[in-house]
Amino acid sequence: MLAGLALLAGCAPQVVATGRAALGFGLDPADVATPVPRGDAPDQAAPLAEPFRAEDGALLPHRAWPAQGGPPRALLLALHGFNEHSGNFLLDSVGRFTAAGIAVHAYDQRGFGLAPARGYWAGTDRMVADARVAVRALRAAHPGVPLFLMGESMGAAVALLAATGPDPAPVDGLVLLAPAFWSRAAIGPVGVGLFWLVAHAVPALGFPASAGGIAASDNIDALRRNGRDPLVIKAGRVDAAWGLLDLMDRATAALPGCCAVPVLILQGAQDGVVPPRVTRGALRGMPPGPRLARYPEGQHLLLRDNVRQQVADDILAWLDDPRAALPSGADATGAVWLAQPDP
Repeated sequence: MLAGLALLAGCAPQVVATGRAALGFGLDPADVATPVPRGDAPDQAAPLAEPFRAEDGALLPHRAWPAQGGPPRALLLALHGFNEHSGNFLLDSVGRFTAAGIAVHAYDQRGFGLAPARGYWAGTDRMVADARVAVRALRAAHPGVPLFLMGESMGAAVALLAATGPDPAPVDGLVLLAPAFWSRAAIGPVGVGLFWLVAHAVPALGFPASAGGIAASDNIDALRRNGRDPLVIKAGRVDAAWGLLDLMDRATAALPGCCAVPVLILQGAQDGVVPPRVTRGALRGMPPGPRLARYPEGQHLLLRDNVRQQVADDILAWLDDPRAALPSGADATGAVWLAQPDP
């Protein structure tokens, strides 16, 4: 038993949170032979902009889509999901935001895309601190312009934690798409125990994004684009997924104290990655105020799904007035569903 424990200690999950210079590895744009994917319209192409410099000196690759027709009426900082990157996850919908006068910014969170320590988990605290740095950089560059923080899946959990706690990011609102609110309690002690064992016994074990046969979207073209994109991680380390669980658990625990700003939560009824029952259980811990928009045909990647136009229009309406009803009526659907008892 002691020998087994010693072996497990030597195989502990790796958390790599230091800056790129200290690491000596990562990816530069020049390292990637295949160009960063482009959207269907010319305005959706987003070359790398000036990177955000994190507190530890790490450079976080940053992309920006300027508002069309003049100065932006609002800024949207978007955080991608697990194994994704900033140059891909917005391509199917970003043109709708920029056409409405919204400047959209996104960066590669460390461990993903072109950011330092690609493939390794950086730690919840570091990722949350990075989000706050990016928010403050945009605030300084665009004084007086409303700024909203939007996250998808893992990015939603980071966004929630960045906007709560003793030093919240100075944002005007939160948009949480298919938020990753899986908690340890929702998984259960047996599932968590098995996960712990695998993450500590074989931390470098890779698992494909399609594990379990779950489709994240009904947009086949977007799924194919993910498969061709060299910056999308195709097989993540199991210890990175263990780190993701810590992030999700902490975000779920923060829900009762959320939030000092308006919050819009968007969820697909067909989501197989974060099942609706998990979302409902987590959201029932929130105080009154945050609104849930529920899309009967939506899946996990709402800004890429076939309901993406409806989702984008609802977000735009909410950015204009967080108190007004959404054009699609998805908020009314969400309120009714959230009040229903679990089956």
